[in-house]
Amino acid sequence: MPKTTLTMDELLAANDVQQLKAGDVIEATVTSVKKHEVWVDLGANGMGVVLRREVGHGQKLEEGAKVTVSVIDPEMDEGYALLSMRRAAKDRGWDELQKVFENGEIIEIEAYDANRGGLLVELEGIRGFLPVSQLSAGHYPRVSGADKDEILQKLNALVNKVLRVRILDISRKDNKLIFSEKEALKDDMQERFEKLKVGDTVKGVITGVIDFGAFVNVDGIEGLIHISEISWERVEDPRKYLKTGETVEAKIIAIDKDRLSLSLKQMSEDPWLQEVKAFKKGDTVEGKVTRITPFGAFVQLSPAVEALVHVSEMGEGDDAANPEEVFHLNEKKEFKVLDIDTDNRKIALSLKDKK
Repeated sequence: MPKTTLTMDELLAANDVQQLKAGDVIEATVTSVKKHEVWVDLGANGMGVVLRREVGHGQKLEEGAKVTVSVIDPEMDEGYALLSMRRAAKDRGWDELQKVFENGEIIEIEAYDANRGGLLVELEGIRGFLPVSQLSAGHYPRVSGADKDEILQKLNALVNKVLRVRILDISRKDNKLIFSEKEALKDDMQERFEKLKVGDTVKGVITGVIDFGAFVNVDGIEGLIHISEISWERVEDPRKYLKTGETVEAKIIAIDKDRLSLSLKQMSEDPWLQEVKAFKKGDTVEGKVTRITPFGAFVQLSPAVEALVHVSEMGEGDDAANPEEVFHLNEKKEFKVLDIDTDNRKIALSLKDKK
């Protein structure tokens, strides 16, 4: 009896193997990983190739690994199938990520790039974004004067770093996928906040120094040391007192929704309260003029004690004197102590009786 030659379609049908068609998503085994392509075994459907651009970000490939692929062309002229891992991952990824979003799960991501607005992420074959505003206190790029190049430099340091996040917003229709590191830490942060109270001493790392103070990372919680709480001295430039990366101990003076207000100066006794004891109402004292304003002049009486000579206490008669004509910066003069207000840390001086 003569032998019958079967076509490939007939062979597949005889072995109950479903013939591939464009759009199918199937499992395959990696047989070879090359620079520009990955070859896979499709079992009874033969061999297939995945071009590098269709592999997708973050795929760790090695021979023998099981992968999911989507069929682009079931049979090229050379006889193999053209496949895409990226497309397969994307089709399946939207459904998976929607479940993650609805369940509020915490997942791990790695950014593949950054721009000034945040981090670019690819997960399950889908491109997503982690905005700067959704970074945790420890990763938020605190920079001087909102320098965009410096912000980008700090964000680039987070590329390829594992971050724990929650999905903040997802829309397959709009091709939108937004992540938040802050949301992933929210529950843990709430527990930490509940353990803290005003008056506690905490340790943290300075994450940024700006004109009005310094930001501090306190075990993942953001804190702010306002310029007025850095030192008992008058602080003109916080950068002369604090440096980014420095570890400090500070006292909690207020707890806001998601931030601590901290004080460095309250970690030590107010030297003003000690030094002011050397002065009494009616005393004649010598002081150095440190600031001249339209309403008067400030005079330093000791390292920590500064007093005010009001414009009304500078000249004789009812006419107010001009402070800039009466005083020069850093000159020393004698004054009379009119009043000492310990509660408000104020001393009033007069020049009238000392002319």
